[in-house]
Amino acid sequence: MTTLIIARHGNTFRSTEPPTRVGARTDLPLTEEGEEQALRLGHHLKSKNIKPDRVLTSQLRRTIDTARLACVAMACDSPSEPLAFLNEIDYGPDENKTDDHVRERVGEAALKNWDENMVMPEGWSPRPTELILAWKNFLGDNAALKDGATTLAITSNGIARFALCLTTNGREFGPKLGTGCYGIITRDKNGLWSVTGWNIRP
Repeated sequence: MTTLIIARHGNTFRSTEPPTRVGARTDLPLTEEGEEQALRLGHHLKSKNIKPDRVLTSQLRRTIDTARLACVAMACDSPSEPLAFLNEIDYGPDENKTDDHVRERVGEAALKNWDENMVMPEGWSPRPTELILAWKNFLGDNAALKDGATTLAITSNGIARFALCLTTNGREFGPKLGTGCYGIITRDKNGLWSVTGWNIRP
């Protein structure tokens, strides 16, 4: 069985700061809490006897630092490899804006549709069809995901959710992946991917 663990990076905002839509054009570092979340992720996976054979990240420092700290906690020496498709989506006119701003621009219903059904508001990119294709190409690449191996991919909430579209049971899970949380999908001998857990908080 081949296993892919998809984790979201740790916090990039302190509790005293108003969160905004941080997308692909904004390269924020982890906060102190975000660093703790990364360490908790690593300790949690180690407690489950999970040690990845390969660690992948986006090109953004929040995912790279999450991988580095998680690997420290797991005593895992697997180097992280940055992949462009794991970058966050570009929020366009809503980049670095609060949810109140987004609601004012696109409406409450559109924002809810994104949160619950992965229907992307206009002005954001890449579009869902592109993201699903990127995941399809990645999941279908046996060189990237070797049979019997465990891979840890650290990305963002906006990107991670579209992996569910390529699984047999992804519709049974809500798309959200909280900061510092992870999901597990596995590939069977027939090449089919299934979700075994989603939005798991260490």
